[in-house]
Amino acid sequence: MDKKAKKRLDVINKKLQTLRPRLTGAKQQADDPSEIEELESEITKLETEAAKLKAS
Repeated sequence: MDKKAKKRLDVINKKLQTLRPRLTGAKQQADDPSEIEELESEITKLETEAAKLKAS
């Protein structure tokens, strides 16, 4: 894994650390149903990218 990929993986992990609690909070207080879908899709996208970076 090169330096650039490692840095990107660090950024992804930091984003995931903030998005997961936001998703939990949004599920507990479902004021805006589209927010839950947006957070879930963002988390899925970041997890997929992280998996690709780890595989390379």
